[in-house]
Parts: sequence; C-alpha cells; structure tokens
Amino acid sequence: MSQRWSGGSSSSSSRADMVPEIAAAVGFVSSLLRTRGCVSEHQLQVFSAALQEALTEHYKHHWFPEKPFKGSGYRCIRINHKMDPIISKAACQIGLNLQQLYQLLPSELTLWVDPYEVSYRIGEDGSICVLYEAAAATPVSSYGMLTCKNQMMLGRTSPSKNYMMTVSS
Repeated sequence: MSQRWSGGSSSSSSRADMVPEIAAAVGFVSSLLRTRGCVSEHQLQVFSAALQEALTEHYKHHWFPEKPFKGSGYRCIRINHKMDPIISKAACQIGLNLQQLYQLLPSELTLWVDPYEVSYRIGEDGSICVLYEAAAATPVSSYGMLTCKNQMMLGRTSPSKNYMMTVSS
C-alpha cells in the first residue's frame, strides 16, 4: 500500500488538501442558518469553526485527491428527517438543540464534500447544485464509477440541472 503524503505530518498535509472544500461546505451550512435570522453572527462564527474542525477530523483518513470518488458516501452530509451527527455536534457548541436545527435547516438536504467538488441537493427530487469546483492536478476518470451522488441520480424521471452558487462569509 502506498502512502499518500510524503514529509511532514499526515494531519497537516490532509488538512491543507481539503481546506477549500470544507470551507465551501461550512459556508453553505452556515448561510442556511444565517438566512433564518435566529442565530447571531458570533454564534455562526463558533458554529463554523466547530463544523470545520469536525469535518477535518472526520475526513482525515477518508480524503483521496487521486481518487476523488473513493469515500464519497462516508463524506456525504445528510439530513433526511434525521439530523447528520456532525452538524448536530457543531450546533451543540452554540446551544442549538435538534428541534431548533430541524426548524432552521431543510428537512431534506444532501451535501457531497469530495476532493475538487462540493455540491448539494435540497429535497429528494431537487437539482444538484455545485458550490465549489476545482480542476484536479491530474485528470480523473469517472467512467464506470457509481459515486454516492450518481447513485442518488439513478432512476430520476427528469434530468438534473447543475447550478453554480457562490457562498460568501
């Protein structure tokens, strides 16, 4: 088995590799909380920092820039009438309970955080929208790959539309 990182600690190397993707995911979830106006800016900053730390730790050994689709299901953040535990943990840091989270966030949300791309879907039949996209250092072939996101799109009756949404903090 080959090692992915050379030199330095794997923690700092993996952290640097996923910074833009995690920043896009954190910014998006924070913006969803911000739009309801029930969370102060200070609370949003604390939540964002807690979520960034939790995602970095969660993805630490599941981030493969050379094979971006590997581990996609593990990195997927999902709210489907059940709150994703990573979001719940970060929300606890600012005193939000599950009931409040369900009121502030969509009841159906899927957020894919993969190397070079972060995308989301609201609702089971919603369109998949791209939040962040970067070119891979080497071309990545997805031919024949059934990613978490592609599996969700199987069986659709209408084609999905991709939209680009920018998130600012």
